[in-house]
Amino acid sequence: MDEAIDKIEGIGVYLAPRPLITVLGVKYLHLRVEDGTDLYVTEHGLPFTKCLMPENHWADDAWMKAHSVRLPGTSASHRVTTKQVDGRAKEIVVKWNRMGQDIPGDTRAVDAGEAEFNSPFMEFSLVLELRDTRFESPGRLYTHKPLAIYVPRKYVQAEQLGRRRHKMEAIERSHDEIPIDWNRNYAVIYEWIKGIDAVEAWREGLLDNAAMAGLVQRANADLNNKGFAVSDNKPQHLIVRPAPDGQLMKDRTGKPLYGMVDFELLKRTPSREESLRAAKRHDYLVRQAHRFEPREQFPSGLTPMTIMGVDYVYGQVESTGGALWVVGRDPVLFDYFLPEKWRRTPRTRLSASYEIYDTVTKDNVHLVWRVSRVGQIPDADPFVRREKCILDHGYNSPFEEFSIAMELSSQGIETTYPRAIYMTGHRSSVSSSLVDNSRYKSHASQQTPEAHPILSRHREYLTIWGYWNGPDDALAVKDEVLYKGIDALAAYREGRLTQRGYVRIVQAAKRRLAAAGVEDLSLRGNHLLLSIDRRQELAVDEKGLPLIRVCNFELLKRR
Repeated sequence: MDEAIDKIEGIGVYLAPRPLITVLGVKYLHLRVEDGTDLYVTEHGLPFTKCLMPENHWADDAWMKAHSVRLPGTSASHRVTTKQVDGRAKEIVVKWNRMGQDIPGDTRAVDAGEAEFNSPFMEFSLVLELRDTRFESPGRLYTHKPLAIYVPRKYVQAEQLGRRRHKMEAIERSHDEIPIDWNRNYAVIYEWIKGIDAVEAWREGLLDNAAMAGLVQRANADLNNKGFAVSDNKPQHLIVRPAPDGQLMKDRTGKPLYGMVDFELLKRTPSREESLRAAKRHDYLVRQAHRFEPREQFPSGLTPMTIMGVDYVYGQVESTGGALWVVGRDPVLFDYFLPEKWRRTPRTRLSASYEIYDTVTKDNVHLVWRVSRVGQIPDADPFVRREKCILDHGYNSPFEEFSIAMELSSQGIETTYPRAIYMTGHRSSVSSSLVDNSRYKSHASQQTPEAHPILSRHREYLTIWGYWNGPDDALAVKDEVLYKGIDALAAYREGRLTQRGYVRIVQAAKRRLAAAGVEDLSLRGNHLLLSIDRRQELAVDEKGLPLIRVCNFELLKRR
């Protein structure tokens, strides 16, 4: 996309602060004109960017009056010929989006009780996914190409737009990459598809009633075979093309060739949703098992880095302005840890004393994420010897935590799997009386490819860990729950450990850490993860001691 943008002369003055964004898997060029109007151009629209600028169609009332036609249907859509720019014009369809509105009765949705209008970004995401199904299975569904999303600056009361609060809140929750403005209109812009709709073909005698009904049934079946459905598919949404011989153009099988339009109620079938999540999870598990294998090519925007002995894939997070370091050398894993995949999914808090949560991501990956306390002075008493050691050391940075975890693992001491480090985009601040500057000073020489410190006192950091249910290698071969994690303190409280057994585990962990040259300055049972096997018993080693994994690294100190 970067190369294509460079070829668009004079467009630079319209670039938004973050001109390249990805929303629901679709890349956009974000442009903003002087009055605050926004235009999000897809890769299909890039060659026509200048034609798609609002002043070359909708924003010019006189031009629209002379060069647009209102299309039939319940939605507000227009066929428009844009002005000529650099010697060419473009035939487009501008359709105002109805997200957040109730489904009107005349729309005749087959599942009106459940159907919801797509947001413009969801609509484009689904249409492009539908178009790409030609690579998944035989057969191709033809649609018009999504070119851009047009958002005029003018503010309108949400009630005037008919938007329901609960519907808009649900849309907002699924669009972490971009804020959805309740008080602005959104229009989708598509390429005009040549031909006439099936109803017009019926009027002209090119289709009879049975053929028209059969075409709708065929389109629904074709959609279903690709894993999609449209709640209100009707003849007006099917475009056919008259041939010179007075018939309709046919495909290779001799059936009328058709294309589909109007996707505000397009959705995946439940079986496709399930298969996509399963495929994403399987891909994730296999890649995690091979994450440290060398990769020769990295896509634009992602860079390999090594910090404190740990390999990462580094990149900026377009949706938040933050940054992400993903453990390993596989750039494909980067996408799995983008914050929009896990920050708003349902979560369970795992501790009363610090912020740690487990969640299942949108890709069906079980993770544990924790807010790092780096830069905060520990709540410890300087006149108690043990606590003074904690104050003198301070909380580890996320990079130190991951480095120690990887080092322990290399020495045969099992740990939870470090997955990724996320730096938020929003600024954060802590009272100067609570700030520990030691880590910012010790990390000052380590920088990102953009020459920024990897550790910023003005940002929050979150560490992401694998949810323990079995070794990576085993899960890559067969996706099944081998173990359930439980910390030693919880195991004692549940009666799975006696007091003697609990003390024995803590002492064993302390000895193993010491042998590796590491000390936990605040070692306790909830820093040690045990495994419950399929028999609902604690998994043990050859000596009968429960298998132990270190799961807390913020106060581990190398000796």
